[in-house]
Amino acid sequence: MADRTFLSLVTRLAPSVPGCPQPIVEQYVRDAAIEVCERTLSWRYEQPKIRLTPGVYEYPYENPTGTEVHAFLSVAVNGSNIEPATLEQLTRKYPAWPDLTPEQLSTPQNICQLDADNFVLAPVPDATVVYDLKMIVALKPLRTSSAMAKSVLDDIENVVMHGALQHLLVLPNRTWTDRELASYHAKQYSFKTSERRARANLGAARASMTVQMRPFA
Repeated sequence: MADRTFLSLVTRLAPSVPGCPQPIVEQYVRDAAIEVCERTLSWRYEQPKIRLTPGVYEYPYENPTGTEVHAFLSVAVNGSNIEPATLEQLTRKYPAWPDLTPEQLSTPQNICQLDADNFVLAPVPDATVVYDLKMIVALKPLRTSSAMAKSVLDDIENVVMHGALQHLLVLPNRTWTDRELASYHAKQYSFKTSERRARANLGAARASMTVQMRPFA
């Protein structure tokens, strides 16, 4: 996928913060982009299919360079959905996990983010059949990134700008400090973030969202 740099937004923001050094503006653009991705889950990515190995329960994500996984959106093993869980939920459901004895190995039913780079599965995969894991995740840029997917940044550009300006304009003792204008951008950021999250949930559909009950056990 094509990338677009955070620096490309600096020229649009510069007139609102006259005299602010370019690297500082770029830093706040990056921070805002990360936060928008976290709050709206707008950056969606289908990972390459992962072939599971019998007896192995920990795997690295296969996301693009300069990104990290923020949330699971859809996870399936051999065409059947499996449920995301916290580590606490996973260990309560499978007290012996990760038990590698043959009788404890089975078809994975739950997935859990172990850290920013790895996830785990439970139960631990067995060798009865070949397991392929398909995953769609929500991404966000790393703090060291200089760019992100162009299609995503194009879509959230105005939200990112409001997010950056709400912080840039309250930096103390700067020639561009303007708390009244910062308040305006903060309100716009909050409103547009909520709108983008709703749009991400609905996609291109025009129907209302529905709620489906899930069993506790």
